Amino acid sequence: MYLRGLVPGRRAVFALAIGALSGWLAALAGMPLPWMLGPMIGNTLAAILSLPVRGPDRLRPLVIPVIGVMLGSAMTPEMLDAAPRYMASFALLVPFLGLTALASYAVYRRIGRYDPVTAFFSAMPGGLNDMLILGGAAGGNEKRIALAHAARVLLVILFVVLFYGTALDVSSGEVARGTAASALTARDWALLGAAAVAGVPLGKILRLPAPQITGPMALSGALHLAGLVTVAPPGFLIIVAQVVIGTVIGCRFIGVSAAQIGRDLSLGAVSSVAMIAVAVAFAAALTAITGLPLSLSFLGYSPGGLTEMSLLALAMGQDVAYVSVLHLVRIMLVIFAAQPVFKATRRRDQTGTNPPRSES
Repeated sequence: MYLRGLVPGRRAVFALAIGALSGWLAALAGMPLPWMLGPMIGNTLAAILSLPVRGPDRLRPLVIPVIGVMLGSAMTPEMLDAAPRYMASFALLVPFLGLTALASYAVYRRIGRYDPVTAFFSAMPGGLNDMLILGGAAGGNEKRIALAHAARVLLVILFVVLFYGTALDVSSGEVARGTAASALTARDWALLGAAAVAGVPLGKILRLPAPQITGPMALSGALHLAGLVTVAPPGFLIIVAQVVIGTVIGCRFIGVSAAQIGRDLSLGAVSSVAMIAVAVAFAAALTAITGLPLSLSFLGYSPGGLTEMSLLALAMGQDVAYVSVLHLVRIMLVIFAAQPVFKATRRRDQTGTNPPRSES
C-alpha cells in the first residue's frame, strides 16, 4: 500500500532503481545491451504489474547527447585508414539497407497493420535510440518502435552466437564502449563535454535529424578524427545514460496489456528473420566478389548493434576495424537518410497515387 502512495517524483526514482537493478542482472546474465534492455524489460514488467513507476522524462534530453558522443568516439583515424580496403562492402551497403528496410516494413505494415509512421521507423535498420527519437518526433508509436528494435538486437545476437557456435563475451558489458573515468585527462573531459553540450544547438542550427544525438555525434567524430581526443566517454556515464533511456522506454508501457506486448515482440521476431535472410544473401554475394570470409561479411552486414557486433568479431578473431566501420557507416546512413526518405514517401502517399490503408 505504501508503494502505491508514492508521489510522482518518487515513482521516477523507484523506476530508476528498478532499471539499475535490472541492468545489473542483465549484465550478469550476459545479455546484449544489458544496461539498455535490462531497464526496459524490468520497467515494462513493472508497468504490466501496475507498480508505481513513472519515466524520468526530464532526464532523457540530458543523457541522449552522451550516446551521441559515444557513437562519435568510434570514428578514429585508424578505422578510416582501413576503409579503402573494403570499397565493395560500402558499395553494397546502400542496396542492402534498402532491401532490409523494405522487407521489415512489409512485415510491420502488411502483417502487423502498423500505421505507416510506426512501420517505417520500426523497420529502419538503425539504432534503438536514434530511431525512437526520429519516430517519436514524426508521430509514431514509440512503444512499438522500441519493442521492434529491442527484438531485432536480441534475435540477431542470438542467431550469430548459435550459428557460429561461439559465446558472446560481455564481461565488460557496455563499458567496453567507454573509458575508465580515471584514465581521462582534464582535456578529455573538456572536449567530450563540449561535444555533448555544444553538439545539440549545433545540430539544430544545421537542421540535422535528431539533433540531440547527431549533433554531439558529429562533433565527437570530428574531434576523434582530428586526434584531439582519443578516448570514449566515461563508461559509468554511458551506463547511466542507458539506464535512464531504458527506464523511460519501459515506463511507456504503463497501461499496455501483456498480450499487446507479446504481439509486437512476435512481429519483431518475424521482421528480424527477414532482415537476417537479406544479410546472409548479401554476405554471400560479398564473399563471392571479394573472397572475404563469410563470417566476417555477415558480421559486417548483420542488423545488430555496433558494440555487440564488434565484440563478436573480437571473440571470433575477425577484423574488428572492418566490422566497426561498416556498422558505424550503417548507423550514420540510417540516421541521416531516414527522415528525408520518410518525408519523400509521405509526400508521395499524400498525392493519392498509393494512399496508405487506414488503421483499425
